[in-house]
Amino acid sequence: MRARGLVKRFGDFEAVRGIDVEVRRGEAFGFLGPNGAGKSSTMRMIACVSPRSAGELRVLDMDPDVDGPRIRARLGVVPQQDNLDTELTVRQNLQVYGRYFGLSRAHVRARAAELMDFAQLTERADDEVEPLSGGMKRRLTIARSLVNDPELLLLDEPTTGLDPQARHLLWDRLFRLKQTGVTLIVTTHYMDEAEQLCDRLVVMDGGRIVAEGSPAELIRRYSSREVVELRFPPGGQDGAVHRVRDLAERVEVLPDRLLLYADDGEGALATAHQRGVQPVATLVRRSTLEDVFLRLTGRSLVD
Repeated sequence: MRARGLVKRFGDFEAVRGIDVEVRRGEAFGFLGPNGAGKSSTMRMIACVSPRSAGELRVLDMDPDVDGPRIRARLGVVPQQDNLDTELTVRQNLQVYGRYFGLSRAHVRARAAELMDFAQLTERADDEVEPLSGGMKRRLTIARSLVNDPELLLLDEPTTGLDPQARHLLWDRLFRLKQTGVTLIVTTHYMDEAEQLCDRLVVMDGGRIVAEGSPAELIRRYSSREVVELRFPPGGQDGAVHRVRDLAERVEVLPDRLLLYADDGEGALATAHQRGVQPVATLVRRSTLEDVFLRLTGRSLVD
């Protein structure tokens, strides 16, 4: 997938403001950003369900404006909300969906069996979808998106609302897919998910790309190796700021704590204690993609 100067407008509103992106075959690529950043609009253009307003877009070496049906035949799409046929069984959901692609009944039956095994749903094959757990429904949605053996899989918030066990099982299944050569494009609000799944990613804000690279590259570029969290009673951090300002590359003041971005977190914490700083709780942790995300897009809530 390649985009150059890609734009999406809705009337006078420009949701995607001239982005350049290239996704290599066989990699897992992420779109991160707050609500309204332009992620979903970009994904809909890639999925050939929303025409671009300007710029260049090639998906599987084809132009969506001309080759939309051919592209969609080689795509798999996992929407943010499961849209399964809840009154059908697990097996029927796969078989009926496979028929939409013109696949033979014999092929669809065999493919459904493979996908139920892949999604660990074989024992529930003849159960209706409605009573399944959220994790099972999500696995079935992903399995259904693979019925046509897609070369490119688009996943919009694939694990939202799932418990940790279900999330890790889905990550394992997506990793296996990538190993078979399927290209993955993912949007997610979970920074740990992006670190686990994505070879490369972009951070979008206000319809533009504000950073691009691998998770490790972005952490090196926009954060420090470690973060020291010093927690105080409300307002108690104000008197400590001047004592720790020189101990870190950057100090962030929050309502209940100070964040010190430093390469040697333990050393910074020890010096802070020596200077009489007395937080009610401390934590030294490695810097994460979430630190990068919040630095680039801000901490203000976006509706």
